[in-house]
Amino acid sequence: MHVEMKHINKTFDGFHASRDVSFGIEKGHMAALLGPSGSGKTTILRMLAGLDRPDSGDILINETRVNDISGSKRGIGFVFQNYALFRYMTVAENIGFGLKVQKKSKAEIKERVEELLELVSMKELGKRYPHQLSGGQKQRVAFARALAPNPKLLLLDEPFAAIDAKVRHELRTWLKDMIQRVGVTSIFVTHDQEEAVEVADMVIIINEGQIEQIGSPEDICLRPQTEFVKDFIDTERFKINYQRNAVSTHGKQK
Repeated sequence: MHVEMKHINKTFDGFHASRDVSFGIEKGHMAALLGPSGSGKTTILRMLAGLDRPDSGDILINETRVNDISGSKRGIGFVFQNYALFRYMTVAENIGFGLKVQKKSKAEIKERVEELLELVSMKELGKRYPHQLSGGQKQRVAFARALAPNPKLLLLDEPFAAIDAKVRHELRTWLKDMIQRVGVTSIFVTHDQEEAVEVADMVIIINEGQIEQIGSPEDICLRPQTEFVKDFIDTERFKINYQRNAVSTHGKQK
């Protein structure tokens, strides 16, 4: 497994945010942390990123225990739901920011930024500022900035939450395609079942700090293992979205 959490526990002022959380994700796969608000999804993401420290248990990235390694040295790319772009930097400067922090040469930064601008289909927009972009374009810039340092793991916190409903579907398809092309192991937080089906290879359902079920979208839909999953998942809607996504993927492969 490329990323693993083993028997993770975390409390905040007596509140048990993570209860014996264990899972593993293979290299290049994308997993969705799915669950209602307050279920502990973002806590897991923050511990992976090194922003919070587990009370017990082990976090491994590429078989290395990272509990005592700072977030900046874990090789993590993080995409926030509110983009978190620097207002007074151009698109190109935002994308290259992490490389500048790493003290890469100007030539290296320029080459990598140009590569990523082309990857996210924004080659002509490098000199624009965030206020000149649409919500979808801002999210593409945030994605490119997170990828710039070639992270071992990409984390996305409700990546489509701030996007207009009209462009969410298009952006989901785009993101899944980008992840597959780049081949980076990714985990994203969502409370949207449709989003989980369309984007993820594996769905991890969280409730009250503990894992209820782990499986493919098909497993979650057709073989719910707990009463919570049965009640939480809109089976008919989930099944329709899964079948639609499977047909779309099959068509692309052809």
